[in-house]
Amino acid sequence: MTHLGPPERISSRHLRAVRVALDDFEASIDVIERWGGELARRLTAGARLLTAGNGGSAAHAEHLAAEFVGRYATERAPFSAVALHCGGVTISALTNDYGADEMFARQVRAHGRPGDVLVAFSTSGHSPNVVAAAGAACAQGLTVWSLTGPGPNPLTEVSSDSVAVRAPATPTVQEIHQIAVHLLCEAFDESLTRSASS
Repeated sequence: MTHLGPPERISSRHLRAVRVALDDFEASIDVIERWGGELARRLTAGARLLTAGNGGSAAHAEHLAAEFVGRYATERAPFSAVALHCGGVTISALTNDYGADEMFARQVRAHGRPGDVLVAFSTSGHSPNVVAAAGAACAQGLTVWSLTGPGPNPLTEVSSDSVAVRAPATPTVQEIHQIAVHLLCEAFDESLTRSASS
């Protein structure tokens, strides 16, 4: 009789999945750093950052916007950033009048200007309202960057650039997206520091 030992703990499987996804994500660091530099260039010139996502992705979108209006690690000037899910009255009105699929896209049409950037979050890459927002942003002359789960998917296809996390579980994708948010903030701040010293 073969002794199999105790079953693997759920937490161990979870952490292993994160390590695998993180190793794969490391190849995307150049993309995130490029985004940070480009955001620094655009926002210091007066452009605006818009962010969108649902559920956990909305939390990432709001976190990213908050870091730009506030600060990430060191004191600096505030920059214009708007998380499109944050206005409860606006969201309820737009959902009631235009349907859930249009709740972000209509705000993009209202607030977005050519040269602005939309960072769109979707763990599946299939969220209809986020894909519609990306489409509206492209039509308005915005640059669209997306953070998604495995690609290709509808959101990566309509985005100017994207980072698709190759992980099968939504929680793992979200954990990598959180790291991407922080790396983007670090790249932004580093680019500002370089510009100020040059």
